[in-house]
This record gives sequence, structure tokens and C-alpha cells, in this order.
Amino acid sequence: MTGRRYWCPVELAVDVIGGRWKPVILAHLKEGVHRYGELRRRMPGISEKMLTQQLRELTADGLVRRDSLDGRVPHVEYRLTEEGEALGPALTALYAWGERRAAATGVTFETPA
Repeated sequence: MTGRRYWCPVELAVDVIGGRWKPVILAHLKEGVHRYGELRRRMPGISEKMLTQQLRELTADGLVRRDSLDGRVPHVEYRLTEEGEALGPALTALYAWGERRAAATGVTFETPA
């Protein structure tokens, strides 16, 4: 993103968190720390390649932290950074708007298996 020119703060925000999956990933991580497999199960419509790519971009942009943990079974956890947590109010507003929109238009939500 370095060197890119923006004309509006919303343009910058959408450049960083825009797209179909980044806001969804951030919303799940807003709930707490998740392992890769947990995120994958919560988002059945995303491919593994896309999830990996989006997590790498969010990590590179400083919104998500990737922690590699050693133990009996080594695993990786993802969590919001302080910068990512600052998006909490915006994510909450998007969630509430989505609920109102769903109620107004008759959209129902499926629960991942």
C-alpha cells in the first residue's frame, strides 16, 4: 500500500478490509482467538487457498496476528491486533445493519455444519 494515493478515508479503509472475506474473517476474530480449522468451519463458502491468502494479507496489514504454538500438537492461532480490535465498532455496525437488512428482505442465515 505504500505510495498509493487516496482521495477519501473510506477508500483507504475499503482497500485494507474490503472484499467478500476480510470483513467476515475480522468479525469471527472479533469474537476471540481462532485456529485455522475453526475459521474454515465457520466459513464453508471460502476455499482454503482464499482463506490462507486473506489471512496473510490481514497479517501483513497489521490487523491480525498469527501465533505458532508448540505443544503436543503444534498449531497456529489467529487473533486481532490492537489495530484490528479498533475495527470492533465498525464490525458491530455492519453486523447490526446486516441483521436489519435480512429481516427487511426475508434473508435467512445458514449455520455451518
